[in-house]
Formats: sequence, structure tokens, C-alpha cells
Amino acid sequence: MNNPAPLPTSPTTAPGRAEIVNWLAGLGERSGELERIDSMELAWLVHQVEQHYALELADEYLDRIKTIDSAVAVIAEALSAAGVLPPSPALAVAPELEPDRGTHA
Repeated sequence: MNNPAPLPTSPTTAPGRAEIVNWLAGLGERSGELERIDSMELAWLVHQVEQHYALELADEYLDRIKTIDSAVAVIAEALSAAGVLPPSPALAVAPELEPDRGTHA
């Protein structure tokens, strides 16, 4: 078995696609469809998240991880929901887009 891929350098960011692929490479050569994540790979990803972020992923998140892209999105969501990472900027409303609450003359 290969040595595990290095963990991301900053625990303040969610792992991206490249980091997920690197983590999966820690299990050795991948077989089958490269986008799909099998049960062994899912277990490995859970281990990586637990080790790096000290966060246990709930079953509701695990059930949604089927591909590399879904792993990226679901892990980021779980980290934000747990308060490990700040909420995604895509979910925040920019101040200039908030409705004007003042009165106009």
C-alpha cells in the first residue's frame, strides 16, 4: 500500500477536488469508474476528514457522497455546518444585494 497523501496545509479550508483525489490515491491505484467513490474509498475519506478536521461525518452526509464532486460539496457543507469552517461565501448575501430597508424621500 502507498503512503497516505499529505493532508491539506490549512484546516481553515475545505478540501478541493485535487485534495480528495490525493486522499484517494493513498489507498493505491483506483479501479472502475474514476469519478465514483466505492465503499472502501468512502471509509478512507471519512478517516481523512476525521484526522484533519476532528469532525465525525454524520450518516446524512455519508449517504450523499457518491462521486468525487459530491464528496467535495458534502464535506464543505458538513465542515461549515459544524462551524469548523466559515459559511460558504456563495451562501452569504453581499451587503450591496440586501434590500434597502431605509425610506426614500
